[in-house]
Amino acid sequence: MTTLADLIAVLDAAYPPRLAESWDSVGLVCGDPAEELTRVLFAVDATAAVVDEAIDRGAQALVVHHPLLLRGVDTVAADTPKGALLHRLIRSGCALFTAHTNADSADPGVSDALAASLGLTVTGPLDAKPESVVDNWVVQVPRTHTDVVLAALFAAGAGGSGNYRDCALRVPATSQFRPVAEANPAHGALGELQHVEEDRVEVVAAPAARSAVLAALRATHPYEDPAYHISERAPLPSSLGIGRVGTLPQPESLRAFTDRVAAALPPTAWGVRAAGDPDRTVYTVAVCGGAGDSYLTAAARLGVDAYVTADLRHHPVDEHLRRGGPALVDAAHWATEFPWCAQAESVVRTALPELETRVSTLRTDPWTVRAPS
Repeated sequence: MTTLADLIAVLDAAYPPRLAESWDSVGLVCGDPAEELTRVLFAVDATAAVVDEAIDRGAQALVVHHPLLLRGVDTVAADTPKGALLHRLIRSGCALFTAHTNADSADPGVSDALAASLGLTVTGPLDAKPESVVDNWVVQVPRTHTDVVLAALFAAGAGGSGNYRDCALRVPATSQFRPVAEANPAHGALGELQHVEEDRVEVVAAPAARSAVLAALRATHPYEDPAYHISERAPLPSSLGIGRVGTLPQPESLRAFTDRVAAALPPTAWGVRAAGDPDRTVYTVAVCGGAGDSYLTAAARLGVDAYVTADLRHHPVDEHLRRGGPALVDAAHWATEFPWCAQAESVVRTALPELETRVSTLRTDPWTVRAPS
């Protein structure tokens, strides 16, 4: 039996909640993780029409990109717009799950799906998140106690790296020391220079584990004052982060590239528009699903030929172009994020093939009328 908890585990693995921005609200909104699951619907927004579709299709879970409850609320009464949707979902036995900025920063994530729809070969993030900071512990241990000390360090949380555990570097060494004053040496006598066969041990650990690792070291090391050093790895860019940068199969004009974007994305009343010289050559492209005007500077700094995103505004675009930034292609917010639905469905279908999955084709873009020029 597949449960909602199984679905959550798959989605959290693909789009880790830790990647969400601090202001965001992601994860399970309503539903019982223990409930059985057979059908799942994917959409960008949990609108009334999408909720109707989920219920009509007998879905036990609706997975969306945009949070229904992002701002603080003090009621979900059934006579409020959002409360009405939640009540309908709960009464129908349909859970609601959100993957928002965690899906934006995941690898692959929202912008990877957008890039793929445009035929781009992704080379990296537009705004990369740093690798997780880790401590590197260097400890001198008498060889007779190396295994005991290492076991304690591992138990305290050290020695983990990706999918590996109990990782350490052991280098044979000879140490020397001279106990003085009121020392209580484990080897030798006061005033005498001592030489001891030791191991130089190196392990990594999360900064949050410092107290636990130090306590484990002091509890198992035979010396009254163990020799150790901690250094923190500098933050390095990772494959995670907002937006993506990539290349086209071959260069083309901005006019042709804009047509490419329009053909690749679902049609909307908003449409697709570009800013810049129509004959400008486009080869390197940055993309950001959803509202991406806060990354105009990042796109310019990377020196791409064009930047595709949504919700661009008059003055920031004008100033960006006057500073010599890349050409801009503006599409509907919903359209730039819609490709993610198929990506998320594929993730779930691969991990849980027994589920019946479907992407909603309902257009939840709020703009409905486009007048001819």
